[in-house]
Amino acid sequence: MTRLKFLYIIIAIAFSSCSKDFLDRPSLSQIDVRNFYTTAGELRWATSSLYGGSMWADWNYNCYLPIGEVMSGNMSVGWWDDASQLRSFTLTGMNGILVSEWKTMYKVIAHCNYTINNIKQYSSVSISDKEKNAALAEAKFIRAYAYYNLALLWKDVPIIENTDSLVSKPLVFRNKVDDVYQFAINDLDFAVNHLPKTDVAGRLTTWSAQGLLGKLYLTLAGLNPATEGQRNQALLDSAAKYAGNVCKKSGLQLMANYADQFKTENNDNQESLFALQWAAGGDWLEGNMLQIYSTAKEISANGQAGWYSILPTLAMYKLYTPKDTLRRKATFMIKGDYYPELNRANGGFKFVGSCSLKKHIIGTAKDNKAPLMTQTSSVEHNSLLRLADIYLIYAEAVLGNKTSTTDPDALLYFNKVRKRAGVSELSSLNMDILFLERRIELAAEGQYWNDLVRLSYFDVSKAVSLIYNDSETRSSFTFDENGVIKPEDKYQITAPTAETFRFPIPSVEITANSNLSLPPVRYNFNKK
Repeated sequence: MTRLKFLYIIIAIAFSSCSKDFLDRPSLSQIDVRNFYTTAGELRWATSSLYGGSMWADWNYNCYLPIGEVMSGNMSVGWWDDASQLRSFTLTGMNGILVSEWKTMYKVIAHCNYTINNIKQYSSVSISDKEKNAALAEAKFIRAYAYYNLALLWKDVPIIENTDSLVSKPLVFRNKVDDVYQFAINDLDFAVNHLPKTDVAGRLTTWSAQGLLGKLYLTLAGLNPATEGQRNQALLDSAAKYAGNVCKKSGLQLMANYADQFKTENNDNQESLFALQWAAGGDWLEGNMLQIYSTAKEISANGQAGWYSILPTLAMYKLYTPKDTLRRKATFMIKGDYYPELNRANGGFKFVGSCSLKKHIIGTAKDNKAPLMTQTSSVEHNSLLRLADIYLIYAEAVLGNKTSTTDPDALLYFNKVRKRAGVSELSSLNMDILFLERRIELAAEGQYWNDLVRLSYFDVSKAVSLIYNDSETRSSFTFDENGVIKPEDKYQITAPTAETFRFPIPSVEITANSNLSLPPVRYNFNKK
């Protein structure tokens, strides 16, 4: 990474608005850090900048659904060359989506690093250690989330703890993937111990940190298995411990109606453990741009339909049983579906196409009582970690290396997800059941590719089979005049291998820093 590239990052994090509302972020370029961190309120104001805005916007627009959903085979996107590489497994280091993912995660890390260092260096002595540590914990949680994503997609990546050091030493090496995960674990351990049990809506809590820590331990448990198909039992136990704490001790509950959690009036509901915070009126690549997938002008913010068509693959559509209509309708529109919450001023919206995305499509500015909302500034606070995810993580951690389980706790939380969806409860769980449930419950939330990657750690043949098992996996479809499915969009797919689950380093980064092409090194956790 070049000095110029990271100086750009430093500059980029300095732009946002300047009010003490949670959704308004301080203009860091106008803050004199030597006298800004004088009160606990100013610490809170500073950390609010980590939750959204321009540093996240490019990722939310370019990477969130294409990587998580298109590459996994859940969804198909219309004309978009970079996304076509994802779905056909022909990804190169020049792919724009890949570059956006790398750039955004390191931009987030840089922002977190500066926030952490400034709090440590400039906070007033009048601020209590409890308040200071809570602010540090927010930044460390979000930094851990970024490193978790980098490790999943690239495995060995540079650990940058002090962004200032890149000015004098820009030619960094990659670090081994288990060290990257350990760095994230250390950050999350701190967050678990210093985040509060409750906070204002949208702020992180200890349950956010414990949920992500359980997810990270479950992922790490499969890395470099001693025996193929077997995961590290101690790490599985840690995953069950932290995810179980969220299940049993947090007091949080699933919302009664699956679809309600994705409506803007329920932004930051108790099921949402970590969500990006967005406000209306943002410029290009400053706000939540997921409304670009809206297919009809009647349900778009400014009366103009979006420019990308994204829809379920035939395989994804067929996963929904006839009883699983609540989740299907909240996730994907199918011809004839009616949505009273969309285009309310004109009596609701009936979808007349074949199929399209529903989740993240929130309707007009009037529907959301947000007059400043535009096509590129949706006011949905899209959740990146939610309670149902942790329920399923807990059930999988309890299953562990067993072929199946009837553990009552695992079944209790697994079946809470099923019951809310209106489908029958089960009396036994296995890996196939858990993977299918996660795929359906979390569809269109950018999760499934991550699940496939962690599966590939300990059972790569199974992971490959799930993305390359039949012609329907990556095929879009329409309905003919009689309502019969017509598969479409057939194209060549490069057969996936174990290497498919590791992204290539962006070419521009290797050109700027040839050390990134060298073997990874151990991270020095004891350095000052």
